[in-house]
Amino acid sequence: MKILYKGENVLNIPNLISFYRILVAPLILYFAVTGQENLYVIFLCISLVSDILDGNLARLMNLQSDFGAALDNLGDILTYILALLGLFVFKWADIAPHAWILWTFLAVFVLSYIVSFLRFGKIPGLHLYSAVTAGYIQGIFFFVLFVFGFFPWLYYLALGWGTIAYIEKILVLFKLDDIRIGVKGIYWLMNEQKE
Repeated sequence: MKILYKGENVLNIPNLISFYRILVAPLILYFAVTGQENLYVIFLCISLVSDILDGNLARLMNLQSDFGAALDNLGDILTYILALLGLFVFKWADIAPHAWILWTFLAVFVLSYIVSFLRFGKIPGLHLYSAVTAGYIQGIFFFVLFVFGFFPWLYYLALGWGTIAYIEKILVLFKLDDIRIGVKGIYWLMNEQKE
């Protein structure tokens, strides 16, 4: 069975995994606001693992598409907003003494979306190497935080690398004529533009 959107088959396993993260987001939100930490952690961890699976499956199965990238990005945004909510609801006592880097990361993160909307009018479906790596590190951080506890070095690594990745994303957004899949990073983009 095929469902086509702008010539792309959008009905595939990676997109269904991304769609799962979008569908389960309200449930995770409910568990967070009602203080059900165990259920929150279980469903958040499933979303974090599925975040790693969908992009890798899309690459392995050669199913990368603009629609899939946008769907994955929306799932990422929801998952990470809910993970950040969990920081405030369940782990703020650990995070508060180190909050400055969280605020820095969030400012750069939001700025990247503002730049994307102002330049292109859409969500930046870029999957730069730095951002993908940052997502993995942040996923590991959230998993470790909620399952094993707070480790400051991992917190600083996750948010520091994430800040660098989103600064790179902003630079790439200023260099691109339009958002497209397959952009690896600023270094590769500059080399491509030289040729």
